[in-house]
Amino acid sequence: MENQTKFYPNPKLKLMDQVREVLRYYHYAYRTERSYCSWILRYIRFYRGKVHPAKMGARHVERFLSHLATDGGVSASTQRQALNALVFLYRDVLHKPLGGTIAPIRSKKTPRLPTVLSQEEAKGLLMHLSGSHALMAKLLYGAGLRLMECIRLRIKDVDFSRNRIQVRMGKGGKDRSTILPQSIRGELYFHIQRVKVLHQEDLENGFGDVYLPEAVARKYPNAPRETGWQYVFPSKRLSKDPRSGKVMRHHVLESGLQKAVKRAAKRAGIDKRATCHTLRHSFATHMLERGINIRILQELMGHTDLKTTEIYTHVMDRDISRLSSPLDD
Repeated sequence: MENQTKFYPNPKLKLMDQVREVLRYYHYAYRTERSYCSWILRYIRFYRGKVHPAKMGARHVERFLSHLATDGGVSASTQRQALNALVFLYRDVLHKPLGGTIAPIRSKKTPRLPTVLSQEEAKGLLMHLSGSHALMAKLLYGAGLRLMECIRLRIKDVDFSRNRIQVRMGKGGKDRSTILPQSIRGELYFHIQRVKVLHQEDLENGFGDVYLPEAVARKYPNAPRETGWQYVFPSKRLSKDPRSGKVMRHHVLESGLQKAVKRAAKRAGIDKRATCHTLRHSFATHMLERGINIRILQELMGHTDLKTTEIYTHVMDRDISRLSSPLDD
């Protein structure tokens, strides 16, 4: 942000409208916009709306963040997200950067081992899914995709000729490649053919646009209507884009897959807390058990730090069943 020209919001707008104006000027993702607005409102309400944020500062932010940790019991990552939202408010909206050191009571970050399914449990869970939910879950487990990476997958990023999936703008805004499981090539291919037919029908009905990042949309003005940019898992219904107001077909909601996976785990008799992310954890662990180099796994998972990948070495099966206890000697 330091290298960009400062943008000053319309002073006639209310504060939250100014926040949205600045977020959109800097092309923040819509999910980030909702999250930041939520935290800024929560900060204002914490002080009962009696004082405008422009008249408060680092001390007030510190007290609010401490409240989140002590009274709200939020996680370290949630507390950090709240801090990022308030730093944005003061730096880019109010242009009154928070001076000094903000040292709130920190939420405890307890290191936890990821929950991992056995291969039998993973296959059992997948057997209790159907339709596009089954295909999406297979991509989470078979390619190690994050939930939103799967939901936001575009047709052009599925490379059947090289058996690869290109992940665009993953966590941290990074691109990467991962494997396309051989066992779902045919299923995924025919699914995409049906999506192409749906897109053609939208075009014939005067629609057919899809959301693109603003920079891409400016560079390629025809891209929003091109087949390759359409989502692999589109919504069943057209909807109005909350920013542009244009009617288009967005991707499916992540909540649908989350609920489906939860139901499938219950039907499969899995007592572990199985979620969409559990399938990604299971992919990483089972790949290590198959002998993949941990550096290659790091690239497939999109981890910046190898230490993040190394956590799976603590849950992989080292064939403990063959070991004997000293009590048995």
